[in-house]
Parts: sequence; structure tokens; C-alpha cells
Amino acid sequence: MSAEVAVRGAVVAALRGDAELMAGLNGLFDGAPGRASAPYGVVGDCVALEWGAKDVDGRELVVTVSLYDAGEAPARLAALLGRVDAVLRVLEPGGGWRVVGARLARSRVARTGARDAWQALADYRMRVVRV
Repeated sequence: MSAEVAVRGAVVAALRGDAELMAGLNGLFDGAPGRASAPYGVVGDCVALEWGAKDVDGRELVVTVSLYDAGEAPARLAALLGRVDAVLRVLEPGGGWRVVGARLARSRVARTGARDAWQALADYRMRVVRV
């Protein structure tokens, strides 16, 4: 299985499996949902680069997780982002891959086009090696 497929699937499963995160969301989707009501989360792009050594098959992946909420302020998103961070820092994808490093690469919180709508976006860099 490719690193992209293994890691993306593991991210979706791990986030959906976190009871505290899911208690704060109406749903978590693998890709953009057709319809969803805030607050909800989306596992978006998963971009991979070659990362390895002579005898090590490795990939560096950047996985994007977005959270959407409605309200006058984005306060609820901070707690939800904290749960995403806690889950992804201990992720083990399986599928023949092992995480050797996971960290937040960048994040942002911004209003979306709709009134009182917010989006939190977090890109996680994960380095994985084939087991």
C-alpha cells in the first residue's frame, strides 16, 4: 500500500476514533463533503515527497486537516485543533509504514466567505518509513 493511502486512511480513522474530538464535531469527512453542518472536519490533501536513505524507503507527507465552525468568534476551534494535534502526534498508520516523525508544519484560523463562519486549517508533516 502506498504511504499516501496508508497515512490518509490512518488519519481519518484516528480522528474519527477520538471520542473527545468527535463530541465537538457533527462529522469528520475524508475529502470535501457534499453537505455538512458546522462544526465539522475534513481530511484534505495528502502530498508526498521522497524521503529516505540508501537502505530506507521513506516518504515525507503533508496532510491537511480543516475544521469548520459558525459563530461570532473562533474560540471552539482552538480546543478542536488541540485534539487534532494530540491524535496526529501519536499516529501509527500501519499498511507497511511506520511514523518516525510527526509535527505541525503550519496552521491558520480565518473567517470564510459566509457571515460568522470560521475555518481552521492545519498542515501536518509526517515522515514515514516502510517496515
